[in-house]
Amino acid sequence: MTQQALSLPWVFSFQRPRLRRWVSVALVALAGTVGASTWAQAPATSARSLTEWLTRMHEASREMAYVGTLVVSAGTDMSASRIWHVCDGRQQMERVETLTGVPRTTIRRNNEVITFIPESKTAWVEKRESLGLFPELLRTPSNTIAEFYAVNERDTERVAGHLADVVDIVPKDGLRFGYRIWAEKKTGLVVKLQTLDQDKVLEQVAFSELQMDAPVRMDKLAKQMKDTRGYEVHRPVMKKTTPEAQGWRLKEPVPGFASMNCYVREGTQIAPAEASVQWVFSDGLASVSLFIEPFDSQRHTQEQVIAAGATHSLTRRMGEHWVTAIGEVPPTALRRLVLALERTR
Repeated sequence: MTQQALSLPWVFSFQRPRLRRWVSVALVALAGTVGASTWAQAPATSARSLTEWLTRMHEASREMAYVGTLVVSAGTDMSASRIWHVCDGRQQMERVETLTGVPRTTIRRNNEVITFIPESKTAWVEKRESLGLFPELLRTPSNTIAEFYAVNERDTERVAGHLADVVDIVPKDGLRFGYRIWAEKKTGLVVKLQTLDQDKVLEQVAFSELQMDAPVRMDKLAKQMKDTRGYEVHRPVMKKTTPEAQGWRLKEPVPGFASMNCYVREGTQIAPAEASVQWVFSDGLASVSLFIEPFDSQRHTQEQVIAAGATHSLTRRMGEHWVTAIGEVPPTALRRLVLALERTR
């Protein structure tokens, strides 16, 4: 999925490789009533509750020190990155270096992120409230994940040399995808994850090699993060706001998807225009962003749905505005959100 296809040059910040977030979760839109999939109707049983499984995975992603090679595959497309991750109990740091495609290095310390692009000698600095950990249940206003997903334990399997518990996270309706997760047996660290549309694998993220309890040095990563010599540094400004302050609301809620954050980004040389809005929703596992910008007849020429692995986007004109909904959810969920969007002024 390209930036041009999405029409918003700054949508790319949401579309970074899944290596940053480890996942979220999506194919064909259902043209009418949303019904549960046949896969979702299968009985779901587990010795641990869904919340217990997800909390264990979440905490492992926060506390572990590791080095590994992560491979993302969707259809015939495949990408790989090298990851260094460390946490000292107060803060987390990680370095992600692409091994395929355009060379790119991203270093994160808590919510501070810098991405180096060697080919253009540019570096992009931003802040992210979400650390991008899977799952994101601790970000949601209340833990309602179990209302929309069930859990089913499977067998144990080996991934990258580590024994892992295999767990299915099963959606209860057609507004979200399912997941098959391989969690390292001793720690709960997610070592492999598939995003599923019923029995179809839309996307897979897995370590091909993983060293746990690795001697990753936080001071070394911090030094690399500060070293911007020879790079032109860009600092896009996203101001936190509310949908109401920007003149937007939902006429009706979409089941499970709670409003998380809303930001406004003023026009820049890259995206010249008046302020554009990003409104973020999450059900604790899957996230959706609504990007709203002034309509431009030169750039906004076609309303469409685009799929790239588990990520889908939907574009639609709303009066004098252009809306792009993007997330790792079925197009049905995107359509429900966009149709519920309403201008208040």
